[in-house]
Amino acid sequence: MWGPIWRKMPALERRRERIWLDDGDFLDLDWHGPHDAKVPVVLVLHGLTGSSNSHYVVGLQHAMEKHGWTSVALNWRGCSGEPNLLPRSYHSGVSDDLAAVIAHLRRARPLAPLYAVGYSMGGNILLKHLGESGFESQLQGAAAVSVPFRLDECADRIGLGFSKVYQRHFMREMVGYIKDKQRRFQHEGMNDGLSALAALGSLDNLRTFWEFDGRVTAPLNGFDDAQDYYRKASSRYYLGAIRTPTLLVQSADDPFVFQHSLPALHELSPSTRFDLQQRGGHVGFVGGTLRKPVYYLEQCIPQWLVDVHGSAGAA
Repeated sequence: MWGPIWRKMPALERRRERIWLDDGDFLDLDWHGPHDAKVPVVLVLHGLTGSSNSHYVVGLQHAMEKHGWTSVALNWRGCSGEPNLLPRSYHSGVSDDLAAVIAHLRRARPLAPLYAVGYSMGGNILLKHLGESGFESQLQGAAAVSVPFRLDECADRIGLGFSKVYQRHFMREMVGYIKDKQRRFQHEGMNDGLSALAALGSLDNLRTFWEFDGRVTAPLNGFDDAQDYYRKASSRYYLGAIRTPTLLVQSADDPFVFQHSLPALHELSPSTRFDLQQRGGHVGFVGGTLRKPVYYLEQCIPQWLVDVHGSAGAA
């Protein structure tokens, strides 16, 4: 909880780009760093209820600037401060949206090496995409942090003990996300969208991920139910097919992830390195002192990407 509460974030000069998807919806990208066509580009993917303004996104963009790299932070559908245009929502399995963004970046910067870093939900989406892409991946390297590899088990874990505090926060934010969309649809007379959201019924009594994903995520995104969504979207089932050099950073004390939900080494592809820390929480990994905190993720991830980039250049 250090980052969003106490950390003073660096100011970044960013430029926003809106891209349009084939289904008529949009995604907003926030660019930072050099315009040079050949400079490596890092795509940064935020987690559930986050945005390009999340502390870990801003922190990594600032860290990559020190290496002279360009970074671009993706806001998932409806997460850039403006509700999206379709009933469809973002969720942990939207690897099709990620693939569309990667294709756009490849067209925009055809000479630039392209990397991606995902946090929590964003990490799950990234790993799913990498497994689906296999040898055809357009990414030269990747990193994923605090990944909920098994969504069903993580939905159980966050309902236990102190983690319920986080669950209540997520429920407020996620229900608010749908209500913001309802208000937009109503204001703009988007009756088809309004009907789809009205069919969900009242969301005020949703308390758990199982309830929300069964009542909201599944019907809005073409899944049969929460279990069907969890099975199809969980990245753990895609890990063995990853062929892109990929770093996984997890913590044994993550309050959202059971230890038995972490993949065994034999489940990982040879291109994957697993960095399991004993302490780090969920997208935390802050060391040092109160006066001089050390942000481990902003050291190990840039170093991994630079090393992978160097290895590719030497090959």
